[in-house]
Amino acid sequence: MWLTLAFTSAALLGFYDAAKKTALTDNAVLPVLLLNTLFSTLIFLPTILAAECGLDWFDGTVLKSTSGDLHAHGLVLLKSAIVLTSWIFGYFGMKHLPITIVGPINATRPVMVLVGAMLVFGERLNFYQWIGVGLALLSLFLLSRSSRREGVDFAHNIWIVFVALAAITGAVSGLYDKFIMSRLDTVFVQGWYNLYQLLMMAAVVAIVWWPRRHATTPFHWSWAIPLISIFLSLADFAYLMALRDSEALISVVSMIRRGSVVVSFLCGAVLFHERNLRAKAVDLAFILVGMVFLWLGSR
Repeated sequence: MWLTLAFTSAALLGFYDAAKKTALTDNAVLPVLLLNTLFSTLIFLPTILAAECGLDWFDGTVLKSTSGDLHAHGLVLLKSAIVLTSWIFGYFGMKHLPITIVGPINATRPVMVLVGAMLVFGERLNFYQWIGVGLALLSLFLLSRSSRREGVDFAHNIWIVFVALAAITGAVSGLYDKFIMSRLDTVFVQGWYNLYQLLMMAAVVAIVWWPRRHATTPFHWSWAIPLISIFLSLADFAYLMALRDSEALISVVSMIRRGSVVVSFLCGAVLFHERNLRAKAVDLAFILVGMVFLWLGSR
């Protein structure tokens, strides 16, 4: 079951990336991220109210939540800070780079999760899973070469650095998720971490963007903004539910989730008419074959 949830999360993440790229085109990054956290909070706000007020709105459903103590809220608050840091770097990178470059870079994030999972949780991969990881690393090397044709030099591009930092903090978030999901309720985590992110992001916008809003890229409304929240909320819910399974390996779940690059790549070709697709398709093929080996090794 956890494999099915992981693949479902991957597909939804691909649509999330496409909606994010659409919303960020010629738009101010920080207010878009603020609205994303707002809509995500509104989606899960009823579950928070039901749990805290003892209401039976979601009894008998997967959305039934529980209230948490101060320690539980502290764990979720730390998750919110880690994820928000990753998002800020990732959103700026997504705005300034082709989605067909950002997607494959993010697809290599699970390699860092793998190293962490082996060191922290003692996870071990079998032969097929190691092949999948090796192919993911090869795809990153090929991507760095093909991206030079678009003037994107991995070694000297600040937005590549931003995407890399987003991937690193995202990997830390993945390892932390494995830790807290063995201790906390799924809906409790998702509901409260969205709310805490909203409060943090409101402070960032008020301090960083609002005083300088007339001197930077102006904000404009896009209907892709609420779609970001919808796709992300569904993807995260499937992901956190997968991690609740005692048999789930965070290293494998994280790698499968990066299969979202398939959807984002297709959107980059169809919706954004990005260039150099043939060379990038070769990189993507290595990732897809890697996903197959991960699936075979996890059956």
